[in-house]
Amino acid sequence: MTQHIATSDLVKKYTDIRMHSEEICAPLEIEDYVVQPIVDVSPPKWHLGHTTWFFETFILVPNFPDYKIFDPQYNFVFNSYYETIGARVIRTDRGNLSRPSVSDIYQYRKYVDQHMKAFLQSQYMTETVEPLLELGLNHEQQHQELLITDIKYILGHNPLFPAYKKEPVSKKNSGNVKMISFSEGIYEIGFNGEGFCFDNELGRHNVFLNDFEIADCLVTNREYLEFMEAGGYTDFKHWHAEGWDWVKQNNANSPLYWHCIDGKWMNYTVNGLQEPDLDDAVCHINFYEASAFASWKKMRLPTEAEWEAASDHFDWGNRWEWTNSSYLPYPHFKKEAGAVGEYNGKFMVNQMVLRGASEATPVGHSRNTYRNFFQTHLKWQFTGIRLAQ
Repeated sequence: MTQHIATSDLVKKYTDIRMHSEEICAPLEIEDYVVQPIVDVSPPKWHLGHTTWFFETFILVPNFPDYKIFDPQYNFVFNSYYETIGARVIRTDRGNLSRPSVSDIYQYRKYVDQHMKAFLQSQYMTETVEPLLELGLNHEQQHQELLITDIKYILGHNPLFPAYKKEPVSKKNSGNVKMISFSEGIYEIGFNGEGFCFDNELGRHNVFLNDFEIADCLVTNREYLEFMEAGGYTDFKHWHAEGWDWVKQNNANSPLYWHCIDGKWMNYTVNGLQEPDLDDAVCHINFYEASAFASWKKMRLPTEAEWEAASDHFDWGNRWEWTNSSYLPYPHFKKEAGAVGEYNGKFMVNQMVLRGASEATPVGHSRNTYRNFFQTHLKWQFTGIRLAQ
């Protein structure tokens, strides 16, 4: 859903968003661009190439006559999961791509950006293309968040624990937690209004909610440390059966990036290894851990409908917040035709919804109807916990 935007504004918006991806990578050494420690983490240079491939494949090739593809082999290298588009490098092999080089990919970005700017100012940039352009820009912003997340994983699993760059500390929780009460009734959820949204947010609809209470702030490192010290990771009764299997199989005992060194907990942040800030919101928690902590507190996680209905009454945006809702289609959801239809609908199985945003989310890329989703064991994103009852 878009409004018609003036050409000069489109060019500026496109340029600013594309430049931000390169700004995120500016502190990296060349060697950092290629590393893929686990399947869920993509090398930074792959993100830079893939987002460029999106504009080339979905906008320039079908809409800009006489456009010459930069390199025909890049479709195989930078296609992520679009079966409609054809064969691709399997996800686990992205870190094996020593070629194309980092400099090749920056040349690719420059080439596509030059042609995109020309396209945006041409007669071929019609209103019918605007929704696809907006999707491409939001897609790039999604990858900017993934870039920060993946860079943190790459550097945070280097034995030297190098800092990414000096950044201000995130916003702290203040005072004691207060529970906000909501009465049972009919609430509306889903995207409504002007501006962009993803297709999985569409289909605004009524939901019935029973009486519930939700915390006005996130769970802190201090509170989570109390859970750890109380034997939270050694007591099965707080865990889902699948979560308890995960604990045993992975010898789990802390959030991601926490290390017990000489009897003291240390936490890797983008600023390097340091003692956990106990007043900061706990981060890098998976669904199993969030649910177990809530059980230990004799509470629960909110549903996504509860979260959205209450979201105007608390601050959000510091962490992606786990909900107790499976990622399923809203009423009347329908996938778009072609490759664009693969964007969200095909993932609506075996995933849980997260709401809000995080410190890694680009400015202007968050809204209270945004439905993020991940599998229950994943914790490399900037995830946290808000309690309900």
